[in-house]
This record gives sequence, structure tokens and C-alpha cells, in this order.
Amino acid sequence: MHSYPESVTFSSPALEVRPILASEQKQWDKLVQNHHYLGLRTIVGEAMRYVAILDGTWVALVGFGAAALKSRHRDSFIGWKPAIQWQRLKLLTNNVRFLILPEVKIKNLASKVLSLTTKRLSADWQAMYGHPILLVETFVDDSRFLGTCYKAAGWLPLGKTRGFNRNGKKYYHHGNLKTIFVRPLSRNALHLLADPMPHPELLSSEDAMNLDAVAIETTGGLIDYLRTISDPRMKRGIRHRMLSVLTVAVCAVLSGAKSYTAIGEWAKRSDQDMRKRIGCRFDKNADLFVAPSEPTLRRTLQTVDAVELDTAVSQWLITQAPVAGNAIALDGKTSRGSGSSEGKQTHLVSAFLHKEGIVIAQQAVAAKSNEITAVRPLLENIDITGSVITADAMHTQKDTARFIVEEKHADYLFTVKDNQPTLKQDIETLKMESFPPRA
Repeated sequence: MHSYPESVTFSSPALEVRPILASEQKQWDKLVQNHHYLGLRTIVGEAMRYVAILDGTWVALVGFGAAALKSRHRDSFIGWKPAIQWQRLKLLTNNVRFLILPEVKIKNLASKVLSLTTKRLSADWQAMYGHPILLVETFVDDSRFLGTCYKAAGWLPLGKTRGFNRNGKKYYHHGNLKTIFVRPLSRNALHLLADPMPHPELLSSEDAMNLDAVAIETTGGLIDYLRTISDPRMKRGIRHRMLSVLTVAVCAVLSGAKSYTAIGEWAKRSDQDMRKRIGCRFDKNADLFVAPSEPTLRRTLQTVDAVELDTAVSQWLITQAPVAGNAIALDGKTSRGSGSSEGKQTHLVSAFLHKEGIVIAQQAVAAKSNEITAVRPLLENIDITGSVITADAMHTQKDTARFIVEEKHADYLFTVKDNQPTLKQDIETLKMESFPPRA
């Protein structure tokens, strides 16, 4: 190994940062085990190991693994709801090890290595695991480091941990505080992480609903539920049945489409087997099933009774993923482009399954009311026996809790903030450090 003087300088082309080769992992692990103050047993979860090379010599090692399950400062910074957090935690990674190798003393090397690594990290993760990384985190031990290299590389300090360490399934209080640093890897990273609706660019085959695994054309399938929806269009000039247009639109949305354009693109790319399955029109002259175009989809969907369509789809989804006994999240969102005659946009409260991400019910919030009053009608006709309902602090209300427990025979997990000052004070009085989080 070379011994570099502190005065040495380097240009970007001279320093290479890349993922290690499979044949190099043993060497990488041994160096980290021997020279990093934490040593190394393993890297948990999806992992990437990088090496920084200068003049053909390894000078630094960087390792990434699973992000922390919970981090109050990070989660507050992102602004995501618990249900969304569990679904998208894989889009975060933790810089679990960073080591400048012994005898390497180069000014600004650490921040340069971090910068070069984060520039390529998301693309490398996409190639390896099939999804990008939107935000990187790390925990810097205050008793050992100032985190200067992270600040120089554009990482943001968010706050300090409470001094707990997880060992197996238990947490232990060691009192050694660490500073939490994060670095978003794109301008819209926080929006993509917190938005209740998944963006198509983030959807992998695991995130989108597998249309081959659900009932569509069979008895009791999606098409049967959509048959009940009336067709308000003028009969003259109709080329595509209302039923086929609605089926195409629903399947496209379940596959990740979020706009009319995306729905049209999904229809355009669908193969003949899918078009036949979802009831598209058969053109005898072309000997092909023809999907409706984007303008046709747009015009038709704008004429449909949204509540009627939502009810039919929700009822079908419940048959595909039984609700009782599952974790259900409540979340409110204003629908863009849904302005009323009074100029106000429609605000909806949705109930969706944590694991599947499936919306099972929606309820519009009355103009002069709020989300609190929408919970009862939202859950009234759904069997949620044995389920756990999660919601933000707005819904931490006695009436809502009693309704969920006494009438719907379910449980709840609510956030407590300043809208319940007495309850918040009671919790603070308990000194939560005496009740460490449980796995």
C-alpha cells in the first residue's frame, strides 16, 4: 500500500470509485473488520460495497445496507406516513461503513469519495436490485467524529439519536448519541417517498398488482363488478364499450398509471392476450383486438360517475385481498384537477392496506367539515374485524377510537401531537426512554 503525504492532490479522473467485484469481497470484508472501529460481521439487507482506487491502490472502502426501520428525525424530514414508510423503506439505504485505509492521508479525500459514490449509487442499485435509491442516511458517532466529510459532500445533519442500540429483537440504552445525516439523491426524492400514490418510475414487478393473479374476466371478477356502471354517453359514434374502457383504465391504474396519458400508454403497450382478457373490441378487418386510445379513455372517464366507479372497484379489490385482520392506513389527499363549481378541490380520505397498498375505500370530505367526520362513513360498511387502523394525529380522537374498537371490533395505532396536549403530556411524563421500541 502506498503512503500518501497529506499535501497530495488529485483530479477527478485520477480517483476511481466502483462497486467491488465478487472476487474482492473477502478482501474488502477483512480490511473493514481489521481497521474500522466497529469491525464487521455482515451487512444486513440489500447491500453494496464500494472501493475507491487511486494510482491502482485501494484508498477507501464504503458499504451500504438496510436503512433503519425507524428514525424520528429522518421520518419527520421525509414526511411520510407509517404505511408508506414500510412500503418504501427499500428506497433508502444506510451508509453502514466508511473507512479511509491506514497510512492514507489525503486532504479532502473522504468527501470526494462520498460524492463520487452517491453520484452512481442509485443507478448501481437499480442494476443490482431492480429499484433506485432515493435517499441515503448514516449515523455519525459524536464521541469520535464531527461529520465534516459528510457536510462537505452535501449531507444534511438532522438531529441526534436517543442512544439506543438494537441487538437481535431488543433495544438497549447505551447513552452514546449519534448524529443522523441524510442526502437525497434527486430533487424530488422527498415527494416520491411521501406521496401516497406510487409513481410509475418507482414501481417494480413487486409493487404493481400482478394482473395474472387476480380475477378479471372470470365469474365474480373485475368485469362483473364494472357491469353495474351506467354508460352516460350518446350511443351514436361509440366504438368501444363502456365496460372495456373502464376495465382498461382500472387495470392500467393497478399497474402504476397515474394520469390519462399513462393509462393510454399502458393500453397502447398491452398485448393481444391482455386485450382479449379485458374485453377490448375485435377488429375483424385487422384480425386484432383494439385498445381504446388516450383521448377515448380520457373523454369516457370524465363522463363516469366517480363514486359509482370507486365503489365497484373497491368492492372487487376487497374480494381479491380480504380486509379483516390486516393493517389498514387512513390517509387524506386533495385530488388535483377536481375543482367544484365553487372552485374548491375535492378532498378524499382513503383506507388502504399497508402490505398490498390497495385502496379499499374512499370518502369525500364535506366542504364545511374535515377528515375526522369522514372516518365513520369510510369504514362503516367494511369488515375490519381484527384489523389495526393507523392514522396521523388528526384522527387521535376519542369518538374515532371508540368507533373502531367497540363497533368495528378492530384496534388502532394513532400518533399523538399537540392537538391532544393532555395525552401528550401524560406520555412525556412516562419518560419513553424507559420503554424502548420493540421489534
